[in-house]
Amino acid sequence: MTMPDHKDLLASLPSETRKHLLVQSDGPGLVHFAVHFGAILLGATLIIFAVPGWQLLLPVQGLFIGFLFTPLHETIHRTAFRSEELSVAVAAICGFAVLIAPNWFRYFHFAHHRFTHEPGRDPELEAGKPETLGAYLLYVSGGPVWLGNVRVLVSNAFGRRDDPYVPARARGKVVREARLYLCAYAIVILACVAAQSAALIWLWVVPALLGQPFMRLYLLAEHTRCPHVANMLENTRTTFTTRFVRFIAWNMPYHIEHHTYPAVPFHKLPAFHQVIRAQLGCTQNGYGRYHKDYVQAISEGNLNLKDPA
Repeated sequence: MTMPDHKDLLASLPSETRKHLLVQSDGPGLVHFAVHFGAILLGATLIIFAVPGWQLLLPVQGLFIGFLFTPLHETIHRTAFRSEELSVAVAAICGFAVLIAPNWFRYFHFAHHRFTHEPGRDPELEAGKPETLGAYLLYVSGGPVWLGNVRVLVSNAFGRRDDPYVPARARGKVVREARLYLCAYAIVILACVAAQSAALIWLWVVPALLGQPFMRLYLLAEHTRCPHVANMLENTRTTFTTRFVRFIAWNMPYHIEHHTYPAVPFHKLPAFHQVIRAQLGCTQNGYGRYHKDYVQAISEGNLNLKDPA
C-alpha cells in the first residue's frame, strides 16, 4: 500500500479541524514553563541547602535543564505562546541555559524543517549519526554537542560563520546575539569567582553535563533510521512514551505530527495525533526499545534500515 503524502493529508483536513488545531494561547505555555522551570528552581534550592542525598539530585536537575531545549524549540516556532514577546523572552532564558542562541537556532531549525532528513541539505545531518558503538557512546555522552554549541557561539560572535540558512540581512543580529550571550556568560563566571562561590558548578555545569545524555537519547530517535524521503509521515518518527517524557519534551515525541503541521501549538499535538494516527509511517514503542534496536543494528551492520514499529 502506498504511504499517503503529508501534504495531501493536510489538504484533506476539514477547515474546522484546522481552525481548532491552530488556536494559540498563552495559558498552556505559561503553566507548562512554570512547572518545568519551577522544578529547576526547586532542585537548585535543595542543592544549595545541601539536603541529605543532594548529590543524587544532580542528574535530575540536569534532566530538567537539558530539556529546556524543548521549550526553546517551541518558542522559536512561535507556537508556545500567543504572545511573541513571551516567546522571545522564554527563548532567551532557555537558549542561555543550553548554550544555544535563539536567533541563529531559528534559522538552523527552519532549514531542518524545509529539508527534513535530506542529505546535503538538512543541517541536522551535517554532524552525522553514530554508526559504531564507540561513536554511539560518544554521541550519548553529550560531549560533542557541548563543544559544538560553544564553537557556534564563538564563531558567530566573531562573525566567522557563513551558514547558508542564515540570510545576509540577519547576520548582524545573529552576531550581536552571540556576543551578548558570551558577555553574559563571562559576567556570571566572574561574579562566581569574585564571590568565591561554586554555585555555578553545582547548580548548572555538573547537572548539565550529567543531564545531556538524556537529551541525546531522546533526540536521536526523532529521525535517525527513518527513510531519506520528502514525506514527513515517513522521514520522521513519533515515539509512544510516558506522560512524564511527553511533558518534559513539550509533546515533541509526537514528532511526525509536529513536522507535518509545524504551526500546531505543542498543547494541541495530542489532538492532532488522534486525527492522523492511522497515517503515521514511522513509529516506535518507547525510547528504550528504540535504542535497544539501534545498538543491535550497529552490531548487525544494518543502520540504514528503518526500525520496526
